Amino acid sequence: MGFPLSNANNMTAFSNLTFEQMDLGAALVIHHTVTRHEVELMALVSGEAHPFVGPEQGQGAAQPAPEREPVCEGVSAEALIHGMLKRRLPGPGTVILSHQLVYGGTARAGDELIATITLVDKEAPDQLTFDCQVRRGDARLLSGSVTVQAPSANRSVDVRDAPSVVLRRNDVFGRLFRRCEALAPVPCAVVHPCDAASLGGALEAARHGLIAPVLVGPEGKIRAVAAAEGWDLSGHRLVPTEHSHAAADVAVAMARAGEVQALMKGSLHTDELMAGVVPSATGLRTGRRVSHVFVMDVPAYPRMLLVTDAAINIAPTIRDKVDIVQNAIDLAQALGVAQPRVAILAAVETVNPEMPATIDAAMLCKMADRGQIAGGLVDGPLAFDNAVSVEAAETKHIASEVAGRADILVVPNIEAGNMVAKQLQYLAGADSAGIVLGARVPIVLTSRADSVRMRLASAAVAQLLAHARHGGGGRA
Repeated sequence: MGFPLSNANNMTAFSNLTFEQMDLGAALVIHHTVTRHEVELMALVSGEAHPFVGPEQGQGAAQPAPEREPVCEGVSAEALIHGMLKRRLPGPGTVILSHQLVYGGTARAGDELIATITLVDKEAPDQLTFDCQVRRGDARLLSGSVTVQAPSANRSVDVRDAPSVVLRRNDVFGRLFRRCEALAPVPCAVVHPCDAASLGGALEAARHGLIAPVLVGPEGKIRAVAAAEGWDLSGHRLVPTEHSHAAADVAVAMARAGEVQALMKGSLHTDELMAGVVPSATGLRTGRRVSHVFVMDVPAYPRMLLVTDAAINIAPTIRDKVDIVQNAIDLAQALGVAQPRVAILAAVETVNPEMPATIDAAMLCKMADRGQIAGGLVDGPLAFDNAVSVEAAETKHIASEVAGRADILVVPNIEAGNMVAKQLQYLAGADSAGIVLGARVPIVLTSRADSVRMRLASAAVAQLLAHARHGGGGRA
């Protein structure tokens, strides 16, 4: 009995065989390509939490070590064998009892493996022993035997219902929350929190000690939301206004007067809030251009990633970009990155007079060289792959302290920024915190689609930035 197939991951449902249905010599052969994500998962299971960095990184080295080729020891091949037994032969309900395995090599991302299991012994009432082999070409990565307890009854499992696994290599938001533990809550005007998402997010941030919220907006609507959700507002200040426009104006006036040190967007449109922020005479403008930064926790990326500007400046000029870059550098430093690496993105990594984004990148780099942008390492133009992947940068022979290790991605315009941020969120499983910079106080921008974790992270960013600006201060 044989079950040859190209790749087990293409299956959406698995059915099993019982002890009585299994014949000696039954075999399964799988051809499988090892992915980078699988190597990460296996490395985490085996105790090597960072399989892609050199051994000196994290041990006091002055500079981060270059990334090395993804590699994981024999546990990867063993996991492949276990998966074959528990999913395909005998299948769902199989219990691994014991194994005697010899490991002969490592599995790397991109390797083509051939795994074979063959039933060589049956022992009543339900024990089956399989000969197991995993090869990469002529190299034997694993060999030996595994004894299992066969399923007691036939059943089928639809793997499309199985939960997805997201591996976070560098829990960015967890680190931010820990940095906030010793800080006092920041007085924050929450502007027009008239739906459950925005009011609940503010109250949750208050419960975690990130902000001391001042609820600004129509009192009846705010209290109605709280009553519907069963939330107690008695411990929080409420400043009543007639409508959302008035809420924005009142919150901005409170920030100008020093009553609050941050603003948080509620259930009004971003344009409404920013209309109160940008006027020179009555708003919160400074000498800097106002810009937006996404602080991103990307599962597959080994560091915090800032993306700017994806929400405020539609088509920034080179002067605008100077402030956009400086705002992001200052934020990164407030979040604990002493000298952030800044990648100025374009479609290519060479300067092309017909591509304005590459010209802007070259100018920004030279301005950084001359001290017009301070505090970070700036390089560009860099294509997205060269900015975040050491392998891609090395393939194109890019010698740079930034390439492959960017902390900040500066996009050419709002369309590019929106696409980069949304793709990281929806295709790479990234969480994001949104913050507006360049005003007198940080402004938290949240989306109705934001999870509680993302709302808390945005509040944490505002708290850290406000304390950095005002000289800190721990909890009483």
